[in-house]
Parts: sequence; structure tokens; C-alpha cells
Amino acid sequence: MLKLENLTIAVANKIIIKNLNLRLEKNKVYVLMGPNGSGKSTLALTLMAHPLYQIKSGKILFEKKDVTDLAPEKRANLGLFLSFQSPLSLSGVSMFSLLRTAIAGKCDPLALREEIEKTAKLLKIKKELLERSLNEGTSGGEKKKLELLQAAILNPKFLMFDEIDTGVDIDALRTIAQFMEKNKKGKTYLLITHYNRILKYVKPDEVLVMMEGKIVKQGDYKLAEKIERDGYNNYETNKHKF
Repeated sequence: MLKLENLTIAVANKIIIKNLNLRLEKNKVYVLMGPNGSGKSTLALTLMAHPLYQIKSGKILFEKKDVTDLAPEKRANLGLFLSFQSPLSLSGVSMFSLLRTAIAGKCDPLALREEIEKTAKLLKIKKELLERSLNEGTSGGEKKKLELLQAAILNPKFLMFDEIDTGVDIDALRTIAQFMEKNKKGKTYLLITHYNRILKYVKPDEVLVMMEGKIVKQGDYKLAEKIERDGYNNYETNKHKF
């Protein structure tokens, strides 16, 4: 699905990630963990071609296609999706109008509305949140569920969720996790988190630990449990040996 070859990323000419090699496969859920400043969000934003993040060298291959130089909208059209840590509010723009614009010409507006309402019901999103300005007057959990709703309607192939469990209560977290699990076929999920709260409900195929822009450890869901118990100190002393 997605392959990174010797990827080096800089912000304001400061190298954050250096010579990263990584392969993420279809039908799998990956969790990327690491302390603050380790490069997790930098990687996600670079994969969506955020202009502040410079690719100094290396390649990004998506379904064997080189997308390294593609603009964000072209990557999105190919099937990449990123949910933000803190979703922005859009005054005067409802969920209906946002998604109608995003997939203009690809779906009948009435059928789209029905699909949005059906998916919102599965995610336990109140109908009034679909009508009001996007993310205005909503809780952290509601914002994250609205992001997942957008992903479900846009139906991308590669989905990145940056701290989707932050500010989310247990019930919302369970709903989000169950929805992901039921909609995993044919997709790749990359969940970026500091903790393993969501992993109580979604069992990842692989956990990746990032320190100072390098993947220093890979393992199954038990690795996330070990990190929550012991912290990242063990990987800090051994990070250059992996």
C-alpha cells in the first residue's frame, strides 16, 4: 500500500526524520507511538504534502506510484486521508456542504445526505451536528467522530488519525474503534498516539515506536502495553542499535 524509501524530512531546514524506510500493507492497522517531538506528526503531515515540511531526499510510493512531488489534493484523490490532532472549525460550512463539495459530481446529493445520516447514526453523532457549522460548539470526542465520518464518506484507502483518542471519552472511543474495525477491509490505518487507550478496543497488527525521527522498535499490541507500563527510556538508550 505505502512504502517509504530513505525518506529525509526537514522543517525550516532542520532535519526531523532521516533516511526512514517503512512499508505499510493493506488490510492492516498500524500504531505509531513515541514521545513528544519524536517526528510522528511530521511524518503524517509530510505524507499529506503539508508545505512546511520539506522532503530533502527519498521517495513516497503509494500503491507503487511515486507521489513524492504530488500536491495534497492529488494525494487525497489517490486515496490518502489525514485526521488532524485539533480539527478546525469552519463557520458557515456544515458537514453536508463540506462533503457535497468534496465529492461534487461523484454522488447524487440526496443519496449523499442519506449516506451521511446513516453513517452518523452508526457513529452515534447527533443529527444537529451535521446541520450546524462544522466543529463549532462540539466536544473533543464529537470532533473526532466527525473526522471519522468524513473519512467514511470519502472512502480513502490509506487513513491516518493523529491522536484520535485525545479528549475522547470511553463511550466515544469504543464507538470509534468498533467502526474502524468493521471498516478495515481493503484499507490501511495508521493511528498516531502517545498512549494505548484506543488499543483496548482496536488490536493493531503492528506497533511502531519512533524516537528522534527513527523507527527504533516494532512489535505487536503487547509492545504498546509494555511502553505504557515502562515508558520510552529503554528505547532511548538502544535507539541506534535497532
